[in-house]
Order: sequence, then structure tokens, then C-alpha cells
Amino acid sequence: MSSGWKYAFALSKEDVKNSTPPGTVALVSHDPADVEHARDTIVKFPVPSSDPADPLNWAPWRKTALLLVASLYAFVANYCSSAIAPALQIWYPNFPTEPKPYSTLTHLIAVNVLMLGASNIWWVPLSNWAGRRPVLIVATLILTLCTMWCGLATSFDSLLAARFFQGVGGGAADTVAPVLIGDVYFVHERGRAMAVYTFFLAAGSIVGGIAGGYAAFQLGWAYNFWICTALAGAVCLGTIFVVPETLYDRPAQVERASTPSDDSGSKKEGGAASHIQVADAYRPFTFSRSLGFGPIRGNLISLFFQPWRTLALPGTWVVMLHYAGLVGGIVTISVVGAQLVSMPPYLWGASAGLINIGGLVGTALATVYTFLVSDARLKSQAKHDAHGLAEPEDRLPTMFPPLAIATGGFFVFGFCGQYPGGTRWVGLEVGFGMVAFGLMQAPSIGFNYLIDSYGHLAGDCFLIVTILRSIIAFAWTFFVSGWVTDKGTAEPFGIFGMLMGIFSLLTIPLWLYGKRMRIARAHHQ
Repeated sequence: MSSGWKYAFALSKEDVKNSTPPGTVALVSHDPADVEHARDTIVKFPVPSSDPADPLNWAPWRKTALLLVASLYAFVANYCSSAIAPALQIWYPNFPTEPKPYSTLTHLIAVNVLMLGASNIWWVPLSNWAGRRPVLIVATLILTLCTMWCGLATSFDSLLAARFFQGVGGGAADTVAPVLIGDVYFVHERGRAMAVYTFFLAAGSIVGGIAGGYAAFQLGWAYNFWICTALAGAVCLGTIFVVPETLYDRPAQVERASTPSDDSGSKKEGGAASHIQVADAYRPFTFSRSLGFGPIRGNLISLFFQPWRTLALPGTWVVMLHYAGLVGGIVTISVVGAQLVSMPPYLWGASAGLINIGGLVGTALATVYTFLVSDARLKSQAKHDAHGLAEPEDRLPTMFPPLAIATGGFFVFGFCGQYPGGTRWVGLEVGFGMVAFGLMQAPSIGFNYLIDSYGHLAGDCFLIVTILRSIIAFAWTFFVSGWVTDKGTAEPFGIFGMLMGIFSLLTIPLWLYGKRMRIARAHHQ
């Protein structure tokens, strides 16, 4: 296929429609001979091999178990990050010899958020080199040990260092864990799987913000971290015993032997090896094969540089800005919100974490929305296409309402925080919920778009996305407390809302011209 910007944008609409650049797949097979039933059938993509070790061929129970462990890892990493936020109020009673202003204490959150993203500079290349499973085991072990260190820390500097490395251990939850979903699920299944993963991802920081305050006030400062240690340890054990290696080198030439399966979840939907014919005979998929640990793939140095090439892919920039703005907003709101309701006129004290209830409601509603709409829209568009083609851009309109709601949520939170009193705390909750509703779409739809569009480069795209997300969230958390103290909440959150609006509008050209952009950048894949 020819590529290049000039070539791609010189094509007629009909040529673009019929083109099949990387990311465009024949998802639906129209059978004109089946007049009696007039049924379209879903075509599985990627095409699995006949190897029982191919993740696409795994039994549904194994895929579901893997999805739950990956989702729990995302939940726990974010729970551990945010649980300290409502507990900062009781820093002085626990560390009377080290009094710190609230703006300094927020650094404990900022450095953790920074490393949740920045640590993927090595997690993603290592996962492409040595495999997903070894990286996840090491990362979850680091998360467990460094969370224990947090509970044992006796000074601010020690706790700050522990939070730094705790973020390192949680970082793979944002990149390597969602890549597992792309490894084991077919295109028409990924939307719902990502909706489940994203719910746990978003709920982790919100539930941590609620539970952390009660745990610290009722059980003690350190006990908050022991709860986190137990959760992290459970995820580490789950990774060791439940998650097989999903990095699989699928044969380049795979040929179907029968007609595509339907989408009914019947036996022939399970990815049976009988649908594929290849010359090789494969060994059974035993427990020892599932452990992975080899072979080493590619040159590690080149794999460290490879992710930066994805900056040439427009989809990376759009998803990156969405995710950065929304995560930065959620982290900032959870920190500032807990601070606002712990002061007069509200004085919520140990209940300051309840500011996160609004976020939890927004996350739950967004999960239902995404679960019902994402894959359904993709399949609907493919069924109406003459060739049965599915385009990654078909998912993007699902994002428009949530992004608009999230943008408005920044303004609602900012203005209700500027003028406290009465029942304006309800506005804080509503604003939080609106932003959380939008946040769900960044991983659910945005990450799916990257997986669908860029295939094996998706993990590298996730790396770039999470790095910028962590930098923006770090900067907002690091500076916003002092900004709110000086100017109130209306100015900073008004600016955040303006930026989020600009980021959201970038979705429109990606939707309209994304396929031309994929044609132009086809040589990068």
C-alpha cells in the first residue's frame, strides 16, 4: 500500500472507503446466498493460529481470570496511590517532630502519580523483550514491598522515597496490563473487556480516596498502608498463579478452513483450532508452557527507543491529551476536594474522603454506557458497510458526550469550590462525577482505538500516553494546592476546563480523517 500525507489526502472518498490500511479489518461477512436467514456473521480478527498456546485460542474462563487480575492490578495501583490523600489531615499527630504545610504533603501524591507513568519507560520495552508475565511479576512484587515500606516509614523523606518506588511498582498497570487484553481478545470483544478494566482503573483512586480517610482516622496512619500491602500482595500472587504469558509470535501465514463464526458465543466462537489450518504440529498448552520466561525478542536498546516513534501517529497525541487532562483533573479534584470539605464551613474530618462518592457514581454510570455502546457501535457500522469493514474511528463518536460532560465538570467543581457554604458541596460531588464519567472513555475507547489502529505498537503508544499523563497529573498536583490557596478554585479549574475542551475538540478531525492519517502513516507500522 502506498502511503504519505500527500497521497492519503489526495484519495477520493470512495478510494478511502475501500482502502484497508493497518487497523481496518473485515469484521462482518455478508452472505448473499443465505437469503432465507439473511444473517451476517462476525469474522474473528486477529486470525488465530492452530496452536493451543495462542492466547486467542484460550478458553473463556482463562481469559476472564486474566482480565480480572489485570483489572485488580489497575485498581490496587490507583487505590494505593490515592488512599493517602484524605489522611494528610492527620500528618502532624503522627509526625509531630516534622510539621509540614499541606502544599508540601501533596508531594507524597505527586511523586507517586509521576512514577505511575514515568516508570513505563522501562516496563513497556522490557515486556516486549522478555514477555508480559515476568514484568508483571516484578512490578507487582515491587508494589507490595514498597507499600510495606510506606507503613514502616518514620520520616517524611523516607515516606517520599517509598511513595516514589511504590509508583514504579504500580506503573505497569496502565500499560502492560491493558496490552494483555489486546493480546487475548478479538477486535469485536475488546470494547467490553476494556470497559471492565477501565472501571477498576478509575474506581481504584476513588475508592482509595473514600476508604483511606476512614482507615487512617479509625485504625491509624500506618494501618492504611497495611491494607494496601495486603491488596498488592494478593495481586502479586494472582499474577504468579493465574496470568500466563500472552506475548505470542503468531505465524505470518494463517488460512481459514471454514466460514466465519457467528457472534452468539456458541462453541465455534471459542477460537477452536479446527477453524485454522497450518502445517505445523503444536505441543499441548501445559502449565509449564503458560509460564513463559522466553524466548528473548529483539534488541533491548532499540526497544527502548521504539516507543518514541509512535509520536508520529496522530491517534497517540489525541488519546494522550485526553488521558492527561482527565487523569490530571481527577487526581487534582480528589486532593483539593478532600482539602475543601475538611475546612470550614464543612468540617467533614474523617469523612473528607466522601467527596469521592460523586466520582464513584460517575464511574459506574460511564461503565454501563461504555459496556453497552463501544463494541455494539463498531459491529453495527461494519454490518452497514458494503464490504463488512470495521474502522477504529467507528468507536470515536462514543466519546463525544462523555468528553463534553467532563469539560463541564471542571467548571462546576471550580465555581462551587470558589463559593463554599450551604449545600454547595453537592456541586463539588456533581463536578467530580462529571469528570469521572469522561475519564472512563480515555482507556475504554481511546486505548481500544490505539490497539485497533496500531496493533503491535499499542504498548508503545500506551507508554507515551501514560508518560504525558503522569507529567501533567504531577504538575497539577504539585502546584494546584498553592494556586487554590492564592486564587481560589474558580481560576485553576476554569483553565483546566478550557484546556480539556480544546483536547476534546481534537477528537473531531481524528474521527473525520483518521483513516486517511492511518493510510499516510502506514509505513510506520
